[in-house]
Amino acid sequence: MTVPSGATRIDVVLPAHDEEDRIAACLDALLAARARLAEAHPAVEVSVTVVLDGCTDDTATVAERFPVDVVATAHVGVGRARTIGATHALHRYPGDPSERWLAHTDADSRVPEGWLVQQAEALRSGAHVLVGAVVPDPDDLDPVVLARWTQAHPPGAALGHVHGANLGVLAAAYLALGGFDPVPEHEDVRLVERAHAMGFRVDATVELPVVTSGRFAGRTPGGYAEHLRQAYGDAS
Repeated sequence: MTVPSGATRIDVVLPAHDEEDRIAACLDALLAARARLAEAHPAVEVSVTVVLDGCTDDTATVAERFPVDVVATAHVGVGRARTIGATHALHRYPGDPSERWLAHTDADSRVPEGWLVQQAEALRSGAHVLVGAVVPDPDDLDPVVLARWTQAHPPGAALGHVHGANLGVLAAAYLALGGFDPVPEHEDVRLVERAHAMGFRVDATVELPVVTSGRFAGRTPGGYAEHLRQAYGDAS
């Protein structure tokens, strides 16, 4: 499947709150995905916007070593940070919102090499939203916990779950949906719920999952880290 020629573009939005130890791996993975996209679909333009959400560590220093846009803000929470990043990209790189895609991931995550190709093909297929899967980094988990997680996730089990670390949305749909809610967590779930309610086409895939942190102490009180801790954290 090919994408339209012309001004088609993907804007990656990446909120980061005190992720100095993980953001380099995240950005390395995104650059590899961008290179793979350039090989497959050279007409697609790509930008990456990192939103420093009230960082108090050296996340900014690390991010500024990469060819990305860096936007700093007070600690506003992940919902507002995603909105700030999307707004920055849409304003800095003007274009037809029906021909551009907002791809969202997190600073503690690593996208697979084909991830941006997958996002581009979702745009070409006519999807309004693409809900992708995530898997915890096995290096972060006790072997007992990892085995428990693996048993609970047979092929296809991730369908229906929404993760901001692997989420794409057509820019025109994003604007029609009013963007992300200014909430400290579950902004991704709320956006997808509105998309379903408003009749947008929401596709879901378990192909090319994003590897995300398996830590139990996350950056939001009820996010993926807390889910892992509650569901799989007892290694006894």
